[in-house]
Amino acid sequence: MRKPLVAALFALVITGAGAAPAVAAPQAAPQSATGTAKTAVGSVADAANRAVADAASRVAPADSAVQAVNFAGTVSLSNCSGSVVRMPNAEDDDPALVMTNGHCLETGFPDPGEVLVDRASTRSFGLLNSAGTRVATLRANRIVYGTMTDTDMALYRLTTTYGQIKSSYGINALTFDTARPAVGTDITVVSGYWKRTYACDVDGYAYRLKEGVWTWKDSVRYTSACQTIGGTSGSPVLDNATGKVVAVNNTGNEDGGRCTDNNPCEVDANGTVTVRAGINYGQQTWHVPACFGADSTLDLTRSGCILPRP
Repeated sequence: MRKPLVAALFALVITGAGAAPAVAAPQAAPQSATGTAKTAVGSVADAANRAVADAASRVAPADSAVQAVNFAGTVSLSNCSGSVVRMPNAEDDDPALVMTNGHCLETGFPDPGEVLVDRASTRSFGLLNSAGTRVATLRANRIVYGTMTDTDMALYRLTTTYGQIKSSYGINALTFDTARPAVGTDITVVSGYWKRTYACDVDGYAYRLKEGVWTWKDSVRYTSACQTIGGTSGSPVLDNATGKVVAVNNTGNEDGGRCTDNNPCEVDANGTVTVRAGINYGQQTWHVPACFGADSTLDLTRSGCILPRP
């Protein structure tokens, strides 16, 4: 999972900024794989975070060729990335929503099968403009939805509306696409945590993506150009042609491990397991708008809603 990488940060503290961060490795040939493991995630000093950011910028510079994709509407969290998102039919006076990963929740990783709905929250988010400059602090009052079952997603409700964000900061929310992205679609992962972009294509889909005790359905597999790193968890994945949200970035196989934390494996419909070392993934979001009604209110019983229920 793409939270800040503890091992890399400590390595930089000890050896200096010349040490490379634990970025995803180059793509290797698929191999058969099974197994589980679990790792701990912690927090480190801001100085170490800055060191990793400096090293990451040398390893994987942003792709300046991408057009019409910038940081406007993305947010930084204390441990992850995210974005202000809206449903296609949302109104300007609806309370705004922020999307990130379920594994980025302040309450910790949800257990397999656990779904959080309508929980109190006071979490804050740094709102970025098109240049990646933090222009405001937004605050949540509810966790609308959060899970790591079938998908890896959390949605927060803010204390401000879409219209207030637009009038105060000139920033529009990112809109969910309601169509499944086609293989070959040009996409960009936009990280508010690192203020960096990662451009590549949709390479295909994993019928099931297994990482430790969690399993996700129909995950987006990126081509190897998207070398996302820790801290990019929760970043919106945008269709370059439309600027719409097609997925939420969440994980990658860091070193070829077999179905373990930070080393997910793909499982096809026949149960065949494949490991793709150095390849990264996101969770599709085309189905999310079907679960929201008037006033951008969650209703998991709506027709067409396939998000897991509590």
